[in-house]
Amino acid sequence: MATLSAFSPPSWPDPNTATFLSETTDADSIATADDHDPQSPPPNPDLNNNNNFSPSPPDPTPATSRSPPSLFHLSFNQDQACFAVGTDHGFRIYNCDPFRELFRRDFDNGGGIGVVEMLFRCNILSIVGGGPDPQYPTNKVMIWDDHQGRCIGELSFRSVVRSVRLRRDRIVVVLEQKIFVYNFADLKLLHQIETIANPKGLCAVSQVAGSLVLVCPGLQKGQVRVEHYASKRTKFIMAHDSRLACFALTPDGQLLATASSKGTLIRIFNTLDGSLLQEVRRGADRAEIYSLAFSSTAQWLAVSSDKGTVHVFNLKVNSGSSGNEMRTSADSNIVTSSSNSSLSFIRGVLPKYFNSEWSVAQFRLLEGSQYLVAFGHQKNTVVILGMDGSFYRCQFDPVNGGEMTQLEYHNFLKPEEAF
Repeated sequence: MATLSAFSPPSWPDPNTATFLSETTDADSIATADDHDPQSPPPNPDLNNNNNFSPSPPDPTPATSRSPPSLFHLSFNQDQACFAVGTDHGFRIYNCDPFRELFRRDFDNGGGIGVVEMLFRCNILSIVGGGPDPQYPTNKVMIWDDHQGRCIGELSFRSVVRSVRLRRDRIVVVLEQKIFVYNFADLKLLHQIETIANPKGLCAVSQVAGSLVLVCPGLQKGQVRVEHYASKRTKFIMAHDSRLACFALTPDGQLLATASSKGTLIRIFNTLDGSLLQEVRRGADRAEIYSLAFSSTAQWLAVSSDKGTVHVFNLKVNSGSSGNEMRTSADSNIVTSSSNSSLSFIRGVLPKYFNSEWSVAQFRLLEGSQYLVAFGHQKNTVVILGMDGSFYRCQFDPVNGGEMTQLEYHNFLKPEEAF
């Protein structure tokens, strides 16, 4: 059960016309209590669910006077051009290329933010409280308008919000065993989905306008549910024998990559018919997969895990192609020597492990740390974010493969780094 509260005036923003985020670069330029009274949101006689809403004004104290914050959340926006950080003080937004902090919002009281979801680069974000001293209740999704410097609405639930996904026309809220889909324009509830226990808040949505595809865990271990809203079809895929650990969807929603709790194999499926298109191997040892990411053309797949290595795989399927169509000869120069086992000449005799497709390129990081990966906007580059505050930009060789080249490094949590 969810309740809705919207604060007015002003009118609810149209996410399709919302303007871009302002690129303030110092903590002193953020909105303060002089711009509005955060303790007294404008009354709305038609809605009575905002009694518990009492946001604190952003803290104008420069971040340099504080110790480095604790990091609770890290996520890329929909086109991987920016990333959002939730901390024990508030939240921050960074640009990826070139790397720079766009702005930060630090709160006086509490301040813990456990979820920050951007909507491309516009001024609307969804945030959820987190940590031992959350800024907002962990069972509420707060809709933040950064031009106003305040929350303009909220969605309340009976249990903790695990994650949020945004499209220009939808808000998707993920709880432990249920998913709610709302219309962005008026926050009307459109769909409810029951799932198996989903503590990670696994969910992915397509971003192509007019054709919403939503992927979430099914009701069985290892099962993926695919909702094709345009055709009103639901597809169930038994992706793995063990529980799901991670999955990723192409922007058009046609290709799905999945990994299980074993973390050895990554599988790529056609979401329309559920067919298995390709299987690649990260390694032989069990690993916790932290993130999967398709390149914009779905030619490459990046994988990060607790083993400390980011892998890039060459995919042989085209997003947008039907069935099991392989890539054309135009890609024949792409490295294949490292992606296929050298023992393939005895295929069928030795175990499946020796016939596996391996990664083309790798980048070594600290083992045990948690990293998030995405493809950069520069050709053949990967952006890696760490829960320790690390930012890496690396380049891989699509022909020869091997170890990636580090192009850039920053620590975005260090207060001494001015942007």
